[in-house]
Amino acid sequence: MTAGIQGWLDRPGARLRYETAGPADGLAVVLLHGFGLDRRMWAPQAGLAGQFFLVTYDLRGFGASAPMDPGVPYTHADDLFALLDHLGAGAAALAGQSFGGLVALQAAAQSPDRVRALVLMDALLPGVRWDPECRAGFAEVDRQVTAGGVAGGQQAWLHHPLFAGARRDPDLAAQLAVMVSDYPGQHWLGQDPETADPRPPAEALGGLTMPALVVAGEQDMPCFLEMTGTLARGIPGAEHTLIPGAGHMVNMERPAEVNALLASFLTRAANGRGPGRAGGR
Repeated sequence: MTAGIQGWLDRPGARLRYETAGPADGLAVVLLHGFGLDRRMWAPQAGLAGQFFLVTYDLRGFGASAPMDPGVPYTHADDLFALLDHLGAGAAALAGQSFGGLVALQAAAQSPDRVRALVLMDALLPGVRWDPECRAGFAEVDRQVTAGGVAGGQQAWLHHPLFAGARRDPDLAAQLAVMVSDYPGQHWLGQDPETADPRPPAEALGGLTMPALVVAGEQDMPCFLEMTGTLARGIPGAEHTLIPGAGHMVNMERPAEVNALLASFLTRAANGRGPGRAGGR
C-alpha cells in the first residue's frame, strides 16, 4: 500500500506545507532542505518512495511555509517532531542538506529516541570558520539586501560560490532560481524568531548513537568539507563518503550516486534497529 498526501500543518506562528509518498508501513524518511530553498530540491530522490515513506516539507519561513510570524518563538526541531506526530510516525530517519543537515542534527540531539538514522549531506556545523570565498559570498548577500531589499539578496544568493557546481547545469540553475524566488527573505530582514540552541551542536556529536551517514560533494567549499570531516570524526561509527565531481548541492548534482547510497544505508538502518512507524496517521 502506498500513501501520498499533500497537506498543511498548523503551528503557532506558521503553517507548514508538507508532502508524503511511499509505503505507509515503510521506514519514515524526512528530507530537510537547504537555506533559501524548499522541498522541491528533493525531486531527484522521489524514486526512494518505492521503498520508504518519504516526507518532505518546507521549513518555517521557506517556500510555501512562508511567511512566519516574527513574534512567535520556535525551533525547527519542534516543528519537525510536530509533523511526525501529525503523520503518526513515532520515529524517522532524517536526511538533511546544508542548513537542513543542521536541523537534522539539532533534532537528533534533542530527541535521539525519535531518530532511527541520520544522513548529513554537506551539512552546516556552527563553530567551523567560514573560508574566505564563502564568507565573501555571505557579505555580498548582506550588501545586496541593504541596497536592493530581498530581491537583491535573492540574486546574490543564487550567485554565491556554494551553488557554483549546480550553476554549471542550466536545468539545475533554473530549478534553484525558482526556489530562491519563492524565498521571502525574512531571515535577512531580521524577522526570524528562532530560539537559539543552548548547546553548540558540535558538543552533542559524541552522544549520537543512531546509524549515521555523512556525505559531501568532493568539490564543495573548503569550510563545508571541514564541517563534513568534523561530523564524521565526531559521530561514533559514522560512515563518511565524498561524491566525486559534485559540489554543495550533491543530491541534485549527482542524484544516481546519492540515491544508491541512501537506499543502501537506509535499508540497513531499517533492518538493523529501532521502532518502526507508529500505526496510523
